[in-house]
Amino acid sequence: MAHHSPLALMRSRKFLPFFLTQALGAFNDNVFKNALLLLLTFSAGSSLGMDINVLVNLAAGLFILPFFLISPMAGQIADKYEKSAIIRWVKLGEVIIMGLAAVALIYDAYAALLLLLLAMGTQSAFFGPVKYAIMPQHLNDRDLVGGNALVEMGTFLAILAGTILAGVLSPLSEASTWIAITVVLLAVAGYVASRGIPEAAASNPGLKIDWNPFTQLAEIWRQTRGNQAVFQSILAISWFWFLGASYLTQFPNFTKDVLSAGAGVVTLLLAVFSVGIAIGSMLCERLSRGRVELGIVPIGALGLTVFGADLYFASVALQLPLAQAAGPELLHTISSLWGVEGSGRLLVDLGFIGLSGGLFIVPLYALIQQRSAAERRAQVIAANNVLNALFMVVSAVFAIVCLSVLALSIPTYFLVLALINLLVSIYVFRQVPEFAFRFIIWILGHTIYRVRTVGLDNLPEDGPALLVCNHVSYADAVIIGGAIYRPVRFVMDRTIAGMPGMRWFFRMAKTIPICSERADAAVYQAAFAEIQACLEAGEVVCIFPEGRLTTDGEIAQFRKGVERIVATTPVPVVPMALQGLWGSVFSHAGGTALTKLPRRFWSKITLVLAAPESPEMATAERLQARVEALRGDLK
Repeated sequence: MAHHSPLALMRSRKFLPFFLTQALGAFNDNVFKNALLLLLTFSAGSSLGMDINVLVNLAAGLFILPFFLISPMAGQIADKYEKSAIIRWVKLGEVIIMGLAAVALIYDAYAALLLLLLAMGTQSAFFGPVKYAIMPQHLNDRDLVGGNALVEMGTFLAILAGTILAGVLSPLSEASTWIAITVVLLAVAGYVASRGIPEAAASNPGLKIDWNPFTQLAEIWRQTRGNQAVFQSILAISWFWFLGASYLTQFPNFTKDVLSAGAGVVTLLLAVFSVGIAIGSMLCERLSRGRVELGIVPIGALGLTVFGADLYFASVALQLPLAQAAGPELLHTISSLWGVEGSGRLLVDLGFIGLSGGLFIVPLYALIQQRSAAERRAQVIAANNVLNALFMVVSAVFAIVCLSVLALSIPTYFLVLALINLLVSIYVFRQVPEFAFRFIIWILGHTIYRVRTVGLDNLPEDGPALLVCNHVSYADAVIIGGAIYRPVRFVMDRTIAGMPGMRWFFRMAKTIPICSERADAAVYQAAFAEIQACLEAGEVVCIFPEGRLTTDGEIAQFRKGVERIVATTPVPVVPMALQGLWGSVFSHAGGTALTKLPRRFWSKITLVLAAPESPEMATAERLQARVEALRGDLK
């Protein structure tokens, strides 16, 4: 199965028009929304006879309201109808809305602009579910992380560019005209880009749409809770938006009150944060190696806590020197901020918070797309969008409580966020042990071992498969699990699975313990029953037919259990061989495993996969011969 680099995806017709469409949409949203907020702040308050703070919060609320009311319906529509057509209709709606907004801008019709902001929020709420639901139909599993990385990068850079452009246009003498021209041109460009998106067939054409957003949301929420990994990923993504909104909202006051700086520094902070997320998103694709790698999520979560906490200490250390260095003008510029020792540390913290956020959310979005049922994928994403919006609203309330009621300083508030992030992460990882399991696999695969795969295309992309492999070390399951892009259930000797100190890890990995029928008939029968259930559910199961670790580096005789499995559940059998593990600390070479120190790090390991064997031909003798041939002389 081919895996394209992000640059290759950007040259692909199945991705580039979609990428441009969503990036231009995010860019236009932020130009229009931020320009309107600036106009309301400096021009419209008196004309509308309303308090400025009320106006600004009303505008923000009008944009986010449709995500609560429209998203459930939008998710159903995206599942029921062909998706590229939906996107084109949505983008055509954007052209109409922006055309009306242009007229309202030129005539200073601010009340109409507020209603059009609501319409723009509605348009964005319709686009959200189809935006993420169309990607798995155009991208295979190994391109899904790269596609999501590009989308997140494009989205945050578009937010940054839109915010900056709004700030540039708003002070101009003919600001309304320039903003009007810009938003119309961006809307037209987005619609033109959408014309190139290939068709994506309806996932559930027979779906009967429930127009009540509350009953529909409750139903999809009930269904989603049944998939623990997807449900917890939605909660984790929503928490990230809580965190992101908290930082972004406080940047202006943080800049003025803590950094004694002006508007240019606000833009600098926004740029550092947004570019950090963009870099983290693309780094995630590199670290994932073309798979949905959940092991990166804990790295992102740890970074959000560590750099979030250090942002507090950097801010406190800087506050007095910055105030003293500001002088009579009171406000630092970007250049004068650089002149104060310690300011670089603060910017590094902020950049790494963004980078950690990119590492955190990209695999989570990819997991939701990959593991949600195709016929309701857009509805699950709609539920995610609703919860994201809710968490952003709650973040505003939480900030008011912390900063106004409890009178915390903004740096202290950032510290509180970092500590809460630690608690949220621990909760999510306890609920879905797969995150921690994949993290351990990822760490081992990037420290002690350097794993190369040969013949990975021989693994079926979907459906059940039985993997058979030589058994060299206690790390075999970790190596295989880290190298193969599909989740694998391992059948493991009960003694190994129950080892003190390792039992928790193997339980977390959902291994299937087995022993000889003579040793414990109940465990033996239960193992085969679970293997059958896993294969019938379309999962990948890996067994080590030798039944024990090799003591001399050679492959022992394969036992007949593999024949029983394929006789009960006929599935493709993929022979595999591990090369280079004999001699590792986890093998019996030179003494009992785990009693020696590692001889070196970055040991080169190769996992070789052969073409699948049909179940009819999958005898123990034939599979052993194929595995021996794959391994060759490389123990």
